[in-house]
Amino acid sequence: MNAPEKAIHDPEPHVMKTYGRLPIALSHGRGCWVWDSEGRRYLDALAGIAVNTLGHAHPKLVPALQDQISKLIHSSNYYVVPLQEQLAAQLCELSGLTNVFFCSTGLEANEAALKVARKYGHDKGIERPEIVVYENAFHGRSIATLSATGNPKVQAGFGPLVEGFVRVPLNDAKAIDALADRPNIVAVFLEVIQGEGGVRPATVDYLREVRRICDERGWLLMLDEVQCGMGRTGQWFAHQWAGIRPDVMPLAKGLGSGVPIGALVCGPKAANVLGPGNHGTTFGGNPLAMRAGVETLRIMQEERLLENAALVGAELKAGLERGLSGVKGVVEVRGQGLMLGIELDRAAGPLLARAADAGLMISVTADRVIRLLPALILSREEAAQIVAILVPLIKAHLAEGA
Repeated sequence: MNAPEKAIHDPEPHVMKTYGRLPIALSHGRGCWVWDSEGRRYLDALAGIAVNTLGHAHPKLVPALQDQISKLIHSSNYYVVPLQEQLAAQLCELSGLTNVFFCSTGLEANEAALKVARKYGHDKGIERPEIVVYENAFHGRSIATLSATGNPKVQAGFGPLVEGFVRVPLNDAKAIDALADRPNIVAVFLEVIQGEGGVRPATVDYLREVRRICDERGWLLMLDEVQCGMGRTGQWFAHQWAGIRPDVMPLAKGLGSGVPIGALVCGPKAANVLGPGNHGTTFGGNPLAMRAGVETLRIMQEERLLENAALVGAELKAGLERGLSGVKGVVEVRGQGLMLGIELDRAAGPLLARAADAGLMISVTADRVIRLLPALILSREEAAQIVAILVPLIKAHLAEGA
């Protein structure tokens, strides 16, 4: 009798309201397609926000995970987990780096990177280390990663934030150069492509220049590849287009094709900063997550998904550019591979529900940017379907305010 009236109509009365959800409950998926509990089908151009690398119910991944579940899902890090070394060795081979710490999320990987940077500074005798971070960046929602994030909206209400961050604009090498007189800087921390910030890439020249500055000043170069890594741009890691190597590289999202996994990959300068007792995790590196990572990499290589991401991503981008060419209100189509953003000159939020009604799942980020992050198995035909659905929706949305 005394329950709030709205709870009667609330499908999730006991779940915290931390998400603005669409009224859709997914039941199953196959490839790049998902079905909801009412039987409606959607082309999935979001892939769980760059998570479902191999799409849904991949015929090679499912039996491998079933096999692992029948053997061992979790074991404590008190003991050796052989699959950790197997996956770590593969990541080091692909990246040219030297060792890996496994965790469960991108936030944890970024948090570990910040701890590495601070410990690196303390080991050099710097009592209050500073880390260079970026406007419009997003690194997570813990207090430390929130402090490194460059979005006042997500920071609001959670002060005081953690000190020790120096913020600069992206792709402005002079802004980094101007920090030469700050003796406490120990690292530069940036996303190679800002995802939540609106699919904004760091340029190749900028990445090379920051690598040079870090080398000259003894700083760590920490590249957040949580969203843009794992083949999404057509290289294993987005920074590889610039021909450089970071000292620290957080990974997550697509590494486990839907099984929660995070990783911090380090090169020689940072490899031995953390020792026993400096960091740890309960769930990170468990056998199920490690098997998911090992199998994801194997299948990506067998099915040449980096090449597919580059080819199909280029066709998808070209199709969007053709379809939206000359359309008033379209600012830019940008990104690389299967990480694309379409910036409008106004809020794009209404397109989330309209796209779903039309059978397409997308994301809207930074208020005005439509973000596409489909599985790396996306076919050319499915890319054409995305264009055919999305372009008319964007045109109609922009025409409303004309």
